[in-house]
Order: sequence, then C-alpha cells, then structure tokens
Amino acid sequence: MKLRSDVKSYGERTDRSMQTWIQILRAFQKIRAKELKYINASGLSMNQFEVLEVLYHRGDLQIGVITKLIASTPGNVTVVVKNLVRDGLAQTLPSMEDSRVRMIGITEKGRDLIGGMFTQHAANLKGYFDVLSDEELVTLYDLLRKLQKAQ
Repeated sequence: MKLRSDVKSYGERTDRSMQTWIQILRAFQKIRAKELKYINASGLSMNQFEVLEVLYHRGDLQIGVITKLIASTPGNVTVVVKNLVRDGLAQTLPSMEDSRVRMIGITEKGRDLIGGMFTQHAANLKGYFDVLSDEELVTLYDLLRKLQKAQ
C-alpha cells in the first residue's frame, strides 16, 4: 500500500505494521459496536455481559481470575460484580479451599439471561466472519494468536 507523497514514511515494514494495526482496530471497533448494541438491548453493559459469560462458561471464580479473563481492572470488576449481585444475576460464595477467599458464581437468573443471549451472540460473531473462507478464518486466528503470544 502506497502512502500519499506528502505523508512521511517510516520504512515499508513499519508503514505496513501501522496500517495493519489500524485495520485491526477498525474491525474490532465495528464488531464491538454491533455487539454492544445487541448486549445493551438486553439490559446489560458490555462489562456485565463479559463477567456473566465467563462465569457461565467457566463456573465459580475469584474476582482476580475474572479480571484477567476479561482483561479489565480489579476495581471495575468489583463494581460490576456488586451490581450483578444486586440484580440477582450473580452471587458471592465461600471458597472450598480457603475460607478467606470469596468466589463469584452465576445465579439461575443470570444463567437464564446469558444462556438465552449467548446463542444469538455466537451467531452474530459467526456472521461477522462469514466474509472469510474457513481457511482464511483459521489463518487469521493463527496469525493473531502468534502476534499475541509474541508480546
């Protein structure tokens, strides 16, 4: 991809890296906006959805583990969990291994909500990637995973 003549080049590889980063961000932002609209329509914030989703698929977890899995901050996750507990979608539970530790679990109400949403969420994600062939999707996954592991 050639830059306009009035734009400073940082070298072909660097220019291509920056352009690729912009494309990754644009694709992410476009998909994220569509999913945010879907999730908000169900009465959840994106952070609430992410916490419920990880509890739904992984079971009871400590706040620190949830924080790492959804790439958030401990303070933010604590507030999100507090609100989910308030709304009856999550609950705090004692740890079987350590009485000083509290676990976060999903309630039946939370399970019903996220379970009902997740089928459509999965279909939405599949639809966003339908523009890629199966081979391209595998290649994209492998390349992004390689990039993530190198950092």
